[in-house]
Amino acid sequence: MKSSLTLEHQICFQLYTASKELTRLYRPILAPLNLTYSQYLVMLVLWEEEGIDLKQVGERLTLDSGTLSPLVKRLMQIGYVEKVRAQDDERRIVLTLTDSGRALREQAEDVPRQVSGMLKIDEATYVAYMEMLIDIKARLKAFGEQQG
Repeated sequence: MKSSLTLEHQICFQLYTASKELTRLYRPILAPLNLTYSQYLVMLVLWEEEGIDLKQVGERLTLDSGTLSPLVKRLMQIGYVEKVRAQDDERRIVLTLTDSGRALREQAEDVPRQVSGMLKIDEATYVAYMEMLIDIKARLKAFGEQQG
């Protein structure tokens, strides 16, 4: 029997390398949209809920402000996003989409289908992968919460 102390037997390594490969797969798909993978994730949040607080975007993406701020700055430079102060609390920064950012959503509609096509998976497999990853994430979160 093989030792469990091999790189290939580590769930963490398989998830890590799969994530890197998936991010690499997105590059040519997102290039025509002038987005990096991380910027695409920010845009996904804003397409779901425009006018969301910058802090909430960071929470949704599990990104700290040091990582999120440069992403938002670049999205502002390319004209997809604007930052405004919240009317009810000037300390809060709210992200809104520009007209270009809203229009980009229509262009991005095909991204998930392109990714599925490149992976050569059908909808049932896609759903099964999503369920498995959501389960892993929930188990990790629950364990972390138990640890304090």
